[in-house]
Amino acid sequence: MAQSASAEQIADLQRQLDALKAEQAQTAARIAQVENTLGRITGVPVAPPPATPVSGAPISGAAAAPAPVALAAKPASKLQLSGDVRVRYESNFGDTDARNRDRGVVRARLRANYAVSDHIMAGAQLSTGDDDDPNTADVTLSNWDDDLRVSLDQIYLRGTWGNLVVHAGKIPQPFRRTDLVWDGDVSPQGLSAAYKQPLPGGASLKATGLYFQIDEASRAKDSSMVGGQIEFATAPGVFHAELAAGYYDYRLNSITGADAGDFRSNLLTPAGRYLSDFDMLDIVGSATFAGLGERWPVQLIGNYVHNYGAAVDADTGYGADLFVGRASKPHDLRFGYGYSRTEVDAVLAAFSHDNIDIATNYLLHSLSVDYVPRANTLLNLTLYHYRPLDPLYAGANQPRDWLNRVRLNFSVNF
Repeated sequence: MAQSASAEQIADLQRQLDALKAEQAQTAARIAQVENTLGRITGVPVAPPPATPVSGAPISGAAAAPAPVALAAKPASKLQLSGDVRVRYESNFGDTDARNRDRGVVRARLRANYAVSDHIMAGAQLSTGDDDDPNTADVTLSNWDDDLRVSLDQIYLRGTWGNLVVHAGKIPQPFRRTDLVWDGDVSPQGLSAAYKQPLPGGASLKATGLYFQIDEASRAKDSSMVGGQIEFATAPGVFHAELAAGYYDYRLNSITGADAGDFRSNLLTPAGRYLSDFDMLDIVGSATFAGLGERWPVQLIGNYVHNYGAAVDADTGYGADLFVGRASKPHDLRFGYGYSRTEVDAVLAAFSHDNIDIATNYLLHSLSVDYVPRANTLLNLTLYHYRPLDPLYAGANQPRDWLNRVRLNFSVNF
């Protein structure tokens, strides 16, 4: 039986319905932006969400044909598994004093999360790669077909209480980042906390802190880092922007657990210790324009870093990446161009990217194309064109040699 209502009540209900529809549209736009960003960061597409009812469908209680009674849904499993597999062909050429090099590379990661309670979750990740190298999970196919190495890359507890999220253990990277400062494979060990505060109009403010236990020594002083980041994000919409500013204070006392793969191209003293301290200001910003349609967002990402603890003037780095297109749903295409310039002690090379053979003191251009053949897959082609930045710190590299690295990647996630 229909229920009578005044014109004002009807108008008020219609306003509430319109507001809910607008909120739903904003949420859908934000989900698409997060999917695109996550796919770009991880190198694997995010599976599209299940279909939702059309917004114009009858609401509960309205005159409509009776629907079949649904069976009670099974409770969600407390154990969630996911992972990804990537195979790569890589070609290196252009070095006038070294031979060209081609190789095959594989990477596999398996993640598990177990919900202990409504607030506590245990997580872990198994990964291929050298367990003595924190910034890569890649394995070169070589060594007379020896079996591949697999290690426990992450193991942690996560607590969630409203807007507060806390991680303890060997944890996922908590900061907004680009490869300039933090390689995507680095999993800090220690404690992090993040609090996100929604703001009026759909914007948000997030504060993140990290205590990073780098090397523990039984007698000497430990090596550690204390860092924090503040991030502001505008409301989802046709134009969306994010800006994050962080500061990382490293205290590199013990180097017992360090090796050449950690020092890489940072400057060292005659005694084999870091010449510079690392007190780094890290600013990351992005702007996304979605006015060309859902499949063709345009995103510009920038990163600036300055090391206030450097012992030399070569203490600054910056980079920018431009992406056109989406890479999260079948048949998506995305095109990218990147530029970065990093001085020798601008970043701590142990945790920055290893996309090229020069860890710091480089000038780099990159071009990329991503294609999604089907859900949960990604085909990527990337060119890196780079050279040493300052001849003084070129090391074994010819100062003016432009080097090239081409990667063809095929990834599957599950």
